[in-house]
Amino acid sequence: MQLLDSTLVGEVSAICPEATGRERVLVLGVGNLLMGDEGVGIHVLRTLEQQEPVPGARLLDGGTGGINLLREFDGAADIIMIDATRDGRPAGTITFLQPLCVGELPRGLGAHDFGLKDLFAAAALLGHCPRIHLFTVSVQEVRPMCTELAPAVAEAVPEVVHTVMALAARLVARG
Repeated sequence: MQLLDSTLVGEVSAICPEATGRERVLVLGVGNLLMGDEGVGIHVLRTLEQQEPVPGARLLDGGTGGINLLREFDGAADIIMIDATRDGRPAGTITFLQPLCVGELPRGLGAHDFGLKDLFAAAALLGHCPRIHLFTVSVQEVRPMCTELAPAVAEAVPEVVHTVMALAARLVARG
């Protein structure tokens, strides 16, 4: 998998490697790395970057990119998304969802929440909304100006990484 640092994703001046067309699975981590546990999706992406790549899958650090990520959906049949959620469950609880429509996406935490629902709605309106495979990690608090994860959230990262890699391999093989 190739990691695309999305600091400038969607901006005119962004220099982003284009999808090769062979990458039918997009692994999208979202969140704000500077808000503690809210950045767990990015921490997962950073760990995935260190793993053996899954041919046919591409990593994307979506940060808080929202609607600017729309063009990244081109060519993707499946999107595996990783995000934090404050759902009342104990910190570090991993949940897997396969929402069939935008309305089934759970409420997120940060500034990217509204943008992600808009992003998937726009993709559907354009006639290309990939299948969504969503991993959420429950968090208890968001700590501004903190790049570290709470221990319970950090302990969830290896399991999410393992599960995401296995799912990406299955989806690529499914064709």
